[in-house]
Amino acid sequence: MRAAVVRTFHEDLSIETVPDPQCPDNGVVLEVAACGVCRSDFHGWVGKHPKVIDGSIMGHEYCGTVVEAGPNAQHKVGDKLIAPFILGCGHCPECAKGTSNACEQAIVPGFGAPGAYAEYVAVPFDHNLVHLPQTLSPALAAGLGCRVTTAWHALTDRANVQAGEWVAVHGTGGIGLSTMLLAKMLGARVVVVDIVEEKLEHAKGLGADAAVNASQGNVAEAIREITGGGADISVEALGIAPTTNASVDCLGTLGRHVQVGLPAEDDGFMNINMRAIYAKQLAFYGTRGMPSWKYPSLLGLIERGAVDLSPMLDREVRLSDASAELRAMTGPTKPGTAVITDFTG
Repeated sequence: MRAAVVRTFHEDLSIETVPDPQCPDNGVVLEVAACGVCRSDFHGWVGKHPKVIDGSIMGHEYCGTVVEAGPNAQHKVGDKLIAPFILGCGHCPECAKGTSNACEQAIVPGFGAPGAYAEYVAVPFDHNLVHLPQTLSPALAAGLGCRVTTAWHALTDRANVQAGEWVAVHGTGGIGLSTMLLAKMLGARVVVVDIVEEKLEHAKGLGADAAVNASQGNVAEAIREITGGGADISVEALGIAPTTNASVDCLGTLGRHVQVGLPAEDDGFMNINMRAIYAKQLAFYGTRGMPSWKYPSLLGLIERGAVDLSPMLDREVRLSDASAELRAMTGPTKPGTAVITDFTG
């Protein structure tokens, strides 16, 4: 099969013919219909993820059709499925509690296991996979794989957002834009933060109540003024210290900070304004992914038209274009997500 392979960090992925994946006993092999290009992939491409090495095939936002099923698989050949990027084992204490996104034995294709920047991908623990609604295009479905699911879990489980609350969103990339759209659907008021004016205008055009350009002044002060004292919830979607501290500082008393962005520093540590957390009695939540059992409710909302997530998808690209998409993430990016849908070019 054709695959885009990591050979040298910061350099173009190598388009190679590699062996087809072997089908796991407890899973399936999918013919990949679409795979999103995610900022988490960028961290691997630049050498900042320990599980991305020479020979890795990235790609963790994918959907496709089953072409082979193992003897213990729960799905069959021909099923069209979408996958969460965290594949919980299904039998550990965390999975038993319904928190499969915290499973210590989880497998994440693209990070330690071959991913979906390829024509085929092996998916163990296929109980995590759910059927792809007929009304949802593979390209849009792949865009949900990390961005939308992570945002949905962050808002509904970690932050418990309520109608009428102010939500600040720091970063308007895939996760940030997803967070804004879903928070608005839940009845919240949203202020978005970015340094790219085009992305701020794009978010306002999609329903954001206010926008702050982080390059033009004190973000926290601006948000406190807009919200009349501070946001109720603040979501950090970049993983860097300046935006994390802006997120903490923009909150009002008893506010909730949700750390969605993967910490980008080499050691994963940040200097955080703990005085603000202490003085304002803030809650500080970490979040990663979404348990697979929450997929049907989210997909149901999309099918019913309760939320329009089509603005998430900006462009469909070829497998050989993935390198250019990753390279573009070294600087400000334009609105919307790129999804690989052509694995022949």
